[in-house]
Amino acid sequence: MAPKFLAEALRKVPQTSHPDLIVGFNHADDAGVYKISDDIALVQTVDFFPPIVDDPYQFGLIAAANALSDIYAMGGKPLTALNIVGFPANLPASILTDILRGGAEKVEEAGAIIIGGHSINDRELKYGIAITGIVDPEKVITNVGAQADDQLYLTKPLGIGLITTGIKRNAVSEEQTQMVINLMAELNRRPAELMVKYHATAATDVTGYGLLGHTFELADGSQKTIRIFSDRLPLLPDALKLAEAGMIPGGALANRQFMENRYLMANKIDNYLEDVLFDPQTSGGLLICIPQKYAESFERELKDKDIFAKHIGQVEAQEAYPLIIV
Repeated sequence: MAPKFLAEALRKVPQTSHPDLIVGFNHADDAGVYKISDDIALVQTVDFFPPIVDDPYQFGLIAAANALSDIYAMGGKPLTALNIVGFPANLPASILTDILRGGAEKVEEAGAIIIGGHSINDRELKYGIAITGIVDPEKVITNVGAQADDQLYLTKPLGIGLITTGIKRNAVSEEQTQMVINLMAELNRRPAELMVKYHATAATDVTGYGLLGHTFELADGSQKTIRIFSDRLPLLPDALKLAEAGMIPGGALANRQFMENRYLMANKIDNYLEDVLFDPQTSGGLLICIPQKYAESFERELKDKDIFAKHIGQVEAQEAYPLIIV
């Protein structure tokens, strides 16, 4: 759903409170966290959507990776998963088999297990997963803890929405299609493990609200300003060309509307690069805030272990705008 619409719908919904509830839905975080003992808390999330690629097996891989990302964004470890399926009665069962096979393989890669699920007849195919994980209650990473001088990192390049829109309109090569499928199916586990090791103060994953929408939630929740360096943003090949060709997802327009008057474009940047800032990502990268004193070591280990992450900005004391693009 569009962020503006969802914010309005949730505005008058009562907030849940409980002494053991560490993270609820009052801060637009990636998952809920509930303390069950002094050293264990449950991390729970759910995510599902219609197909964004034609191949059912690959769709299953992507949907599972996307759901698992919410657990990683909280610094957690996934344990169990429940399938969620909406399936048209006129499609062959083999399609559902392939979707579930892809989801199960990705969950297994994450070290978790599928323990069941629920399915309904639906006019439009939908698939996703509810994930339960665990985390140390003292080491939960939320999207509201960023501190001034933290350095900001992004763990996957941008432009996924532009390319998947191009796929639907037959404007993308087979090579580029497979590249973006592999990227969406890639787990955020390895960078998540490093962000925990190097004491990340805040994190989130970049998905439907685009880079600016999710960075805004992080900045606003932390009551800080985040400065993004536009010339450091990692982009997928041809992302700018696809923006120029008009392959703009509908969600990007909703994201732009939501972010109106919530960011400052301090310098003029390429119009098509600005489109990328609002591009909704499916199973995008983690956005990680690392304290300045750990940043050099964090970057060194990223390089040593060949883990993709780009330094794209920094956290500053709160100013008039939560986001400043330079």
